[in-house]
Parts: sequence; C-alpha cells; structure tokens
Amino acid sequence: MPDIAVYPGSFDPITNGHLDILQRALKIFDKIIVAVAKNPVKKTLFTTEERMEMIRISLQDHPQVAIDTFDGLLVNYAKQQNARAILRGMRAVTDFEYEFQLAMMNRRLEPEIETVFLMTGLRWVFLSSSILKEAAVHGGNIEGMVPEIVFHRLREKFGLE
Repeated sequence: MPDIAVYPGSFDPITNGHLDILQRALKIFDKIIVAVAKNPVKKTLFTTEERMEMIRISLQDHPQVAIDTFDGLLVNYAKQQNARAILRGMRAVTDFEYEFQLAMMNRRLEPEIETVFLMTGLRWVFLSSSILKEAAVHGGNIEGMVPEIVFHRLREKFGLE
C-alpha cells in the first residue's frame, strides 16, 4: 500500500511556500492529496473551484499529487483516503502552538494518523497567503512568490491587468 499524506489548507491562494513544502514531501510520501478545505464561514478571495484549478495547473507535472476538497474533521477525511499522515508546513515559532494543538487533537481522535511537520524553506519563511493578498491588492510586485497562474489570477481579481 502506498504511503499517502494529506496536505490540508485553504490555499487562498497557493504560494511558492506551499509548493516548497509539497515538493520536499514528495521525497517522503508516494502520494500526496492536496485537500482544499471547504469552510462556508471563512471568507476567501477565490472560490473552492478557482483554488482547485490554480493548484491543478501549478502541479500538472506531479502525477503523484491529487487535488480534492473536504469539509468536516480532517482526520476523518484522511482515514477515508487511507492516508497515514497529515502534512503541515511551519514558517516560524508563531505557527507552532496552534499547529501543535491541532496535531494533538488529531492524534487523540485518530491515533493511527501521524502529523508530519516540514519547515518552510528560508526563502519563503515570510510568505503567507494573507500577506501576499495584502501586497497584491495594493499593487505590490508578487511575481516569483506564487505560481504563474496565481500571479495572473490575483492581478485579474484586483483589476491590475
């Protein structure tokens, strides 16, 4: 049975920091499912479908990556997918407390599924989707921080193209 990990997130939008984590995780796992969270309460810039399309285009050269959506408990989704791990990226110490709490709750709910943390590469340690959107809305040059498709979609969304 292949080693499967679920890489969950809102990915609103996916950044090169996310891709860095994913590409390094592909050296560890046979298959990774990028699981876009459906959260009707959370206000997102892009629809679920738009986010999935950008991810799909960004990862078209990686057949060992699947893109899917989920709602509800992440560990339930991971178990349904026969995943043995949940993949999480961390940028800085500020991410640790929240991620640690999530990992402990997930372990309590489903002890057979491990959480694997990968540190974001130094090049991307400052980058978050929120900061990126803030820069983009004000016309900041975000080229090289996101996949090309995301760069163009953000510029379209904010009327910069």
